[in-house]
Amino acid sequence: MRMYFRRATTAVGARRALDVYDVAYLAGGPRRVVECALIALAEGGLLRLRASRVRAVDAVDAVDGEPPAHPVERALVAACRGNRGTASVCAELRESDEVAQIADRLAEWGLVTRARHQLTRVGKQRLLAAEEDENLPAYVCGGPEVLPKGTVRRGVMEAQLIPSGLGRKLLRMGNALENGIDSSDHCDSGGSGCGGGGGGGGGD
Repeated sequence: MRMYFRRATTAVGARRALDVYDVAYLAGGPRRVVECALIALAEGGLLRLRASRVRAVDAVDAVDGEPPAHPVERALVAACRGNRGTASVCAELRESDEVAQIADRLAEWGLVTRARHQLTRVGKQRLLAAEEDENLPAYVCGGPEVLPKGTVRRGVMEAQLIPSGLGRKLLRMGNALENGIDSSDHCDSGGSGCGGGGGGGGGD
């Protein structure tokens, strides 16, 4: 029974249609999934990268005028309401339910192992086939290194500075610090709404 189940799972994995983010996970795990979402949304005009910061752009102002359809893309846009550090956003999204669901789905299809989400033999075959697919953007398998030099490439590459194994505690600390920076920026621009004695500190 167990051997039959494994063979059945392998057959399913060999036939399943994979979307861009499934392939991205096979190529580079959670990090590549987030990189691809960041690149796709930045190139589509739904995110604006500037130096080490990122913010969402209203769909009506985007290049294609449509909101993102994929759950990972929607989660990324939601995380970028306001001006946030790109590395922090990416580290947060790598730990998200939306990315975990991709891993679970690929494990169910027999393309990655359940315990450590490493590629199975069939998963490697599917990745090799995807690498030959000219319809996929090159960065899905090759990462941001294959992008032409510019704002998007630089922003995504800088987001790699936070390791993918970053703990949740450090993420919370980074978010708290960002919130403090955002508050001080608001105080500098708004003036009277920020109590306290004279001003401030913080700042870039």
